[in-house]
Amino acid sequence: MRNIIGFAAGLIFGLGLIVSGMANPAKVLNFLDILGPWDPSLAFVMGGASVTAFIGYRLVWRRGTPVMGTQFDLPASGTIDAPLLTGAAIFGVGWGLGGFCPGPAWASLAIGSTGILVFLPAMLIGIVLADFGKSSSLFAKKGA
Repeated sequence: MRNIIGFAAGLIFGLGLIVSGMANPAKVLNFLDILGPWDPSLAFVMGGASVTAFIGYRLVWRRGTPVMGTQFDLPASGTIDAPLLTGAAIFGVGWGLGGFCPGPAWASLAIGSTGILVFLPAMLIGIVLADFGKSSSLFAKKGA
C-alpha cells in the first residue's frame, strides 16, 4: 500500500510540474533571466507550492507519527556548514545553466525535452560523486 501511495503522490507531483511549466527549461531560464525576457509566472507556482507546503506541514505536525510510518524523518542538524553551502551553490548553478532541478528533470522525460538527455546523466553522476564525497575524509565529521 505504501508503494501505491508513493507512486500516486509522485505521479501527481510530476503532472503538476509539467502543467506548471517547471519541466520546461526555457520557461525556467526565462524566469531566472531578470534582465532579458523575464517570465514571472513561475513565482506564482513557487508561491502556491510554499502556501500548500506551509498548510500541509501544519496539518501533518498535529499527528504523532506519519500515516505510513513509525516516525518522521527529520534532519539531525540545523547547522549551516560548508557542505550545505557547497551543495546549494552547485544546485543553483546547475538550475541556472540547465533550467532543470531533480524533480522537473525526471518529469521532463514525459514531454520529450532534448536537453534532459544531457542533464539527467550529469545529474546522476553528480549524485554519485556527492555520495562518494560525503563518505570520504573530505567531508567526514571530525571526531566521528
